Amino acid sequence: MKKILIVEDEVAIAADLQDIIEDHDYKVVGLAFTYERAINLIADKQPDLVMLDISLLGDKTGLDVAKELKTKYKIPFIFLTSYTDDQTVQQAVNLEPLGYLVKPFKEEDIAPAISLALALRSKRTTTVFPDIDTLNYNLASPLTSQEYNVIHEIWKNKRNADIASALSVSINTIKTHVQNIYLKLDVNNRTALLRKVMT
Repeated sequence: MKKILIVEDEVAIAADLQDIIEDHDYKVVGLAFTYERAINLIADKQPDLVMLDISLLGDKTGLDVAKELKTKYKIPFIFLTSYTDDQTVQQAVNLEPLGYLVKPFKEEDIAPAISLALALRSKRTTTVFPDIDTLNYNLASPLTSQEYNVIHEIWKNKRNADIASALSVSINTIKTHVQNIYLKLDVNNRTALLRKVMT
């Protein structure tokens, strides 16, 4: 049974959401109303998916939780929020949620959103990253082993600072590698890079 965490600052909405989710044979492993509680439950329960409100009690928001889910825990999430302004939506999109539901939600919207998110997560985790020989096969200027390592880290959704730490080099070195990679693969951003690498 898939485990779902609900991060929502309105108690009544969280309770309704729990009922809906459990009616569709998913296990709710906890309710969190603050950033701190959410992070503790994520670390402890290791949910398969997080239903995440942007507005939370306290100084930090669901966007802060989403950053941790994306970079540290690699756990997918669906935003469930009343925010529809362009700035907030763009901030949310940049964090790559597997869904964005606007309150007041309809009960019939929840289960399909969860099902789709879990299917997308499954597809991501079963996708095999190509080896360096495959990537270099049609390149006029082959990738170095370190450039290949950088691409692999990008594929894992890591930021430049995290890649630098993982590969024990400076962030400027990573930036140089990324520029060289873009030139060799004839792309100009991460999305285009990953699309080219994975096709």
